[in-house]
Order: sequence, then structure tokens, then C-alpha cells
Amino acid sequence: MKAVLHAVGAPLKIPAYVPSGNECTLFEHAWRRRLPVLLKGPTGCGKTRFVAHMAARLSLPLHTVACHDDLTAADLTGRYLLKGGDTVWTDGPLTRAVREGGICYLDEVVEARKDVTVVLHPLTDDRRILPLERTREELVAPPGFMLVVSYNPGYQSLLKALKPSTRQRFVAIEFDFLPAEQEIEVVAAESGLAPERVRPLVALAGRLRALKGQDLEEGVSTRLIVYCAALIAAGVPIVDAVLAGMIEPLTDDADVKAALLDVARAVIG
Repeated sequence: MKAVLHAVGAPLKIPAYVPSGNECTLFEHAWRRRLPVLLKGPTGCGKTRFVAHMAARLSLPLHTVACHDDLTAADLTGRYLLKGGDTVWTDGPLTRAVREGGICYLDEVVEARKDVTVVLHPLTDDRRILPLERTREELVAPPGFMLVVSYNPGYQSLLKALKPSTRQRFVAIEFDFLPAEQEIEVVAAESGLAPERVRPLVALAGRLRALKGQDLEEGVSTRLIVYCAALIAAGVPIVDAVLAGMIEPLTDDADVKAALLDVARAVIG
């Protein structure tokens, strides 16, 4: 199994999540109406945390698959494996979710091979079925099943763009980074660093995000700010923490790193 899978029952604790709009309400309505959902937004803006939050809030099992270049339809649906000398069919995470109910979340779905979207299509229309040619089954998704996928439209190349015919099978919710005050609240809660010490880190992230598409392919994610703040909370000097937590992950270019560090020193003092 090449996919990264996390399958859990109804969690006792709802993961913290700070809404930036009506995304929670939209998701709940989509769940009740049995509609598939597409989450789109930059890396590290909270899409995966949002899905975990909503799964716990709705008391649903969550099956998460981190998609990648080698992920095939068989990785999702299942395959025959040798066990004790016998050939036994083993369900993949998508098939388990369809059989048992719950949310199947495909993170960065466009990274997967093209045959994956073909498998998803029958689950995203009014049929809500999953044909399994190998076992000669046609599974009908129960009311408790929901398909959620995500991708980063600003990062994907034209060769990996999500086709319009696929996008139009989903209810889409757009995500972006939180407003500064809300992001400060989240980073402080996640890292343990006091809000007044988080504030300049969030300001710096805003400055670096403005460079996306110029010197940087991606902006600073909220996740990276949390990492940086956690290092500072652990006693790492602030410049070292910013370099390790916010600058080094963004680029390998020495000149760009030096320029970003100059920006950091100007913002954080």
C-alpha cells in the first residue's frame, strides 16, 4: 500500500480549528446532502486540519490518503495479496470508506496518477457507486460516506491541473491564510509562544508571502510559522528559528536566503 492512511473512529477530542468564513456550515450542508467536496488553497493554510475538525465534529471515521506521483487507482480500491499461501483480496482506503462509511480525504489529489480520477467519477454523481472489476462488485456508497479532495491551484503545473470535468463534480470551498489576528491566535495556541511574540512572525510571513511568484514558488504556510514559534518557545534564538523554520524550507538559493534574512531582520528587529 503506497498511500499514507490514517483511519480512526469517532475521535473524543475535536481538533482545534479557527473558521475564517462559512466553510464549516457549507461542509455540514454538503454532508447532509451527500455532496462531494473539493477544498482548494495554498499549502499549509489548514485544509487538512479542517477536514479532521469536521470529521470529529460530525462523529465520522476519517480515512486520509496523501496523494503522490505513484499513487494508482489500485492503491485506493485494493488488490489481491498473498497471505499464508492464499491469494486474498485486500480493500484499499477508498473501498473501506465506501463499505463502512465515513470521510475519505484525498490530499493533493492532482498529484495522483490519472486513473485515480476515473475511479472517483462514479462516486461523485447521483449513482454514488464504486465498481470493483477485480472482485466483480459494484459497491453503493452508504449515506454515511463522503468524498473530500484537496489541491493547491497556485502550485500545480498545467500538466497537473484538475480538469474542469472533474472540478465540476464537487462543491468547492476556497481556503486562504487566516487574517493576521486570527493567525496569531492559532500559532500561539499551537506553539505555546505568547501572542505578542508571535505577532512579528506573522507579520514576517505576510511579507514573505508577498514574494510568491517572484523569488519564491510558495509563501510561508501557517504550519511553518508554528514550527518557528515552537523553536523560539523552546529557547532557540529568534533569527536562528526564523532561518530554520521559515526561510530554509522555502528556498535553496543562497542569494534568495540572504535577501529573505534581511527582510526578517527588518521586520522582527
